[in-house]
Amino acid sequence: SGAVERRLAEFRAARGSAAASPRPAEPPGEAAAAEAAAGQRAAAAGPGGGVQARPGGAAAPVRARPLLLKVLLWAVLLALFAEVELGLPYFVLSLLYWMYAGTRGPAEQRRGELSAYSVFNPGCAAIAGTLTAEQLERELHYRPAAGR
Repeated sequence: SGAVERRLAEFRAARGSAAASPRPAEPPGEAAAAEAAAGQRAAAAGPGGGVQARPGGAAAPVRARPLLLKVLLWAVLLALFAEVELGLPYFVLSLLYWMYAGTRGPAEQRRGELSAYSVFNPGCAAIAGTLTAEQLERELHYRPAAGR
């Protein structure tokens, strides 16, 4: 229980959650004014501020916007290529590029992360859930056939 509470406190501190440090009760008028001021500060921060203000009050990370723009650009280009009857090659080449871009090299591997292919791991360590020949033999109670 203590370890869970410690990890929750670390998560809240890292997230900057308001739940980690509850605010004292404020009168309704002051609370609304404080929220409006916070919304104006977030809107003033704009694209360089790290977060973008939404009408509902929740903040969206700025990095989500480039992804949306990339998808929209890809869709517009797909429509353009489809208009000149090159939509299928554009789509296939896009898929090939996404597969290439989605693969990570050893330099991009996180610290302590193991590869799915054990030969690339230090000491050929297998990841959890890998079925090895030794495990299969143990489970099948492999014994040589009688008479041989």
